[in-house]
Amino acid sequence: MAEPGPLLACEGLTVEYSSDGVRQRAVDDLSFHIGRGEAFGLVGESGCGKSTVALAILRHLGPNGIVSSGVLRFDGTDLLGLGGDALRRIRGARIAMVYQDPLSSLNPVMTIGRQLMEVPLLHRTADRESARRLAVQALAEVELPDPDALMSRYPHQLSGGQQQRCVIAMAMIAEPALLVLDEPTTGLDVTVEAAVLDLVDRLRRRRGTAVLFISHNLGAVGRLCDRMGVLYAGRLVEQGPLAQVFRNPRHPYTRGLLNCVPSMGANRRSRPLTPIAGALTDTARLAVGCAFADRCGQVVEGLCTSGPIALAGVAGETGHATRCARSDVLPPFAWRQDAASAPDGRAAAETILEARALGKRYDLGGSSVEALGGIDVELEHGRTLAIVGESGSGKSTFARILVGLTAANDGELCFHDQDIARLPIAKRSRDLRQRLQMIFQNPDSTLNPSHTVGYALRRTVRRLRGMERAKADAEVSRLLKLVQLPADYARRMPDQLSGGQRQRISIARALAAVPEVVIADEPVSALDVSVQAAVANLLKELQERQQLSLVFISHDIALVRYMADDVALFYRGRVVESGPADAVFAPPYHPYTQMLLAAVPNPDPDSAHLRLAVRESSPVRSSEAVRGCPFTARCPYRIEGKCDNEKPPIIVPSKGHHIACHLPPASLPRDLAGALSTSS
Repeated sequence: MAEPGPLLACEGLTVEYSSDGVRQRAVDDLSFHIGRGEAFGLVGESGCGKSTVALAILRHLGPNGIVSSGVLRFDGTDLLGLGGDALRRIRGARIAMVYQDPLSSLNPVMTIGRQLMEVPLLHRTADRESARRLAVQALAEVELPDPDALMSRYPHQLSGGQQQRCVIAMAMIAEPALLVLDEPTTGLDVTVEAAVLDLVDRLRRRRGTAVLFISHNLGAVGRLCDRMGVLYAGRLVEQGPLAQVFRNPRHPYTRGLLNCVPSMGANRRSRPLTPIAGALTDTARLAVGCAFADRCGQVVEGLCTSGPIALAGVAGETGHATRCARSDVLPPFAWRQDAASAPDGRAAAETILEARALGKRYDLGGSSVEALGGIDVELEHGRTLAIVGESGSGKSTFARILVGLTAANDGELCFHDQDIARLPIAKRSRDLRQRLQMIFQNPDSTLNPSHTVGYALRRTVRRLRGMERAKADAEVSRLLKLVQLPADYARRMPDQLSGGQRQRISIARALAAVPEVVIADEPVSALDVSVQAAVANLLKELQERQQLSLVFISHDIALVRYMADDVALFYRGRVVESGPADAVFAPPYHPYTQMLLAAVPNPDPDSAHLRLAVRESSPVRSSEAVRGCPFTARCPYRIEGKCDNEKPPIIVPSKGHHIACHLPPASLPRDLAGALSTSS
């Protein structure tokens, strides 16, 4: 029989890590609870202690991590007092965890079926026949197609969304009472993220499973959770029912996080993002008063810094509490602006880059995979063209052709009337290489760990601009200042920088060549929301100051809405909709655009933006050629016999706005209703 009270009670939890005899506090006097069947979100920037909380619950802190004080009680049992055998009976069976990267949980040399069968064999003492039946049933429950066939597949044969569904199935097969999710959707497409979160929500309501959802994505928390807590420097600074915290945040840090979230209803002209100043420091963890004081615009010396601040209830809001000495005098919070997006009043500029019927095929093991199937896009001087689409849509292939890392098979890619579609980087002139520069998604893979930041920037300046050493050193200092980093960072190694700082260095290196066009391929997808806002604003500021033209590649629709002047939506290597951003993100929509918009996570509880269920697609086999509309298999409006066999016509709802669709213009979607896909 279940114990009365909450399923998980965390009281005064303090966790420390020891390194070279020195202890550093990661979680400080943390208290919260999760009820049976409840979804609780824990949010905060990287380094705030979110994952440490999860590892403490599972007793997976490692040899240098200790719980120095506090209580962790699960269903009436003290987790901290359990020995090895008793802990193993709970871990995996009654408390299960899903990590950020599904491939870190899936063995690449074992089939999916064998890995799932291990759980009932270990935790439910099932025989092999029963274990197989339970594994197939678990795959069906997470809504994967053809679960019997999936049993014999390996992880690399599945898409990212399918891999994460398999991990969720593995976690749920033992019917745990508590499911811990640590950033399970980071890096996934917006449609896959929505589908995974909706799946978890259905499973927990069906089974009564409680969920601890750890994330820095406030929109994702808003889609799944009932209550939430905000963690900063290991301390809980605010908690309460989701709607109360989002409508009336009473801690400046919570407000700062919300101000970093781009809104679908506004662009950078109507609602600029406001990054949180500064960064989380080790001294914040040792602060006597408010840990956020050194970054807070509302701080009052003495009142906020001289002594401990208790977590106190918010007047008139049951269950809502905050750790702020000035909570009662903070002005009302209004992060959502109802005003329509300000139109882009700039006159048309010179077209400097134009793709015409651009095509690319990859030959793999005797078969041909079409990455681009004849796309047409153009970029005007000084503007931002956003390339949007799910993984596998051809976005990065287009970027690689543009910078000469791969060659097109068909069509043209003209840069100032020079066709560069089949001109590899090795054969490009220094001038051309200088004018086209790229910022990659992961700065760790583009910065040499053996060389300093200054070396990376200096090398670019000397090779592409021919500067002598003394002038190059001065230019390195100027570039660091340009991306808002101190000049002495030139002496640092990449591993001495945060993720946001490394991405700023990548931006500085691209700018070191004084380019005309910068191609940014998912430049902020792995960053915290606060760092993401700062980097996005930096890119726009640099673009306007230096008259850069920007190709911005992303699957984050809200961020694209914020950044872009013009948008092209890719699906299976085709452009299904393109035009000015204000036109593309207003009705009428292509059905694919409608689906993407319906999937955008939105933390605003008063937003009119619908949160509809969206299911991601299955991987497309390389042998499946596109004859008609590429979106046919997932389109709820498809016309049988036409959409799958005939190339769609181009509809022009307004100047520069193009939609490739068989639907009559009057029948194109004009709201987000009906975006639920009819097939997966």
